[in-house]
Amino acid sequence: MLAKTFKGLEEVLAAELTDLGANEVQIGRRAVSFTGDKALLYRANLCLRTASRVLVELRHETLRLKNNSPSRHRPATPPPTAEDRLYEMVKAMDWSRYMTSDTTFAIDATTYSDTFRNSRFVTYRVKDAIADYWYEKEGKRPNVKVSEPDLLVNVHIANETVTISLDSSGESLHKRGYRVANTEAPINEALAAGMLLLAGWNGQSDFYDPMCGSGTLLIEAALIARNIPPGVFRRSFAFEKWRDFDADLWSDIYNDDSRERDFTHKIYGSDASFYAIQQAEKNIKSAGVAHDINLRQIRLEELKPQQTGKCSCENDKLVMMNPPYGERLASNKDIEQLYANIGSALKHQFAGATAWIISSNEEAMKCIGLKPSKKYRLLNGELDCRFNRYDLFAGRRNEQMSKYSNGK
Repeated sequence: MLAKTFKGLEEVLAAELTDLGANEVQIGRRAVSFTGDKALLYRANLCLRTASRVLVELRHETLRLKNNSPSRHRPATPPPTAEDRLYEMVKAMDWSRYMTSDTTFAIDATTYSDTFRNSRFVTYRVKDAIADYWYEKEGKRPNVKVSEPDLLVNVHIANETVTISLDSSGESLHKRGYRVANTEAPINEALAAGMLLLAGWNGQSDFYDPMCGSGTLLIEAALIARNIPPGVFRRSFAFEKWRDFDADLWSDIYNDDSRERDFTHKIYGSDASFYAIQQAEKNIKSAGVAHDINLRQIRLEELKPQQTGKCSCENDKLVMMNPPYGERLASNKDIEQLYANIGSALKHQFAGATAWIISSNEEAMKCIGLKPSKKYRLLNGELDCRFNRYDLFAGRRNEQMSKYSNGK
């Protein structure tokens, strides 16, 4: 199997899979391969926080074009095209194991190849191969259905190597199902969960997002803290339409809450926008985690230390935010001032905490005025971002460093 993810989250996803009991876990480019049984396939779709989809490999082959050069006994014949060889390979597969002639299907093709340059043409040839397989077998072709098909076939081509898989997820796993309201440019749920896991969040402290927007980081923090599977809100998964779907096994896995845990701390969220707080409230209620989250409308600069919840060296608060990157602000001065205000608020209102900030604006991040202790490269949509950690020492930094170096 192969779990796909987003740039920078491969190691986090590999750790998730290992925790679920996957075998032969190997990190790739924006993906992690692994092996396991049907139960693991179901759990992976239900429980993985940083995956976008889970694929089950059916065939993996490097296509070799035949040499049809002329000889003394045989005249030259046109060699088969790469697309012809792909068609032959797909048509030779036993599709009766996965579908019937009444099964609707769709093709999702991705190509990184000088041989297969047109992913749309690849899609057509694979579709024709499956349809012709059934026409020769039963005299009937299955229908293609672009939206919510019974079977979604994934085709991945790298150079001349073709991998045919079944998509067990359907709609991308980052679409949890709890989001009922949006603000402008909300952060991807899987990216939010990945940021929290990179930061080491496990619910053992308080959490604060002072620019919470529609509440994605708050909700994902609550789900992680209580170890609630993110897939419980989804209406369905693609594997539920497969011929070998085990409804009893799926019911046992879906209803198993033995891994959920208590959460004794608190999650705080605030935003300068009243509209954002309204949207966050709707999403938090939809996710069923309102009892874990405190919301209020307030500007970051107006926060007072006593308003950010308890924070001490024994119970370090985790602060995380996804501030504007500057694309919609009027000038560079506006974004620079915003990030300078963030730095000031962190230093004066969150002493003793650990802060994490994601942004694509590296120049603006310099205005925070703090030296990051860790840096990650992540992709937020199409934007290449920095995800930085800042250690906010209470008291003088040198005194704190001396304490930590002495093992306190």
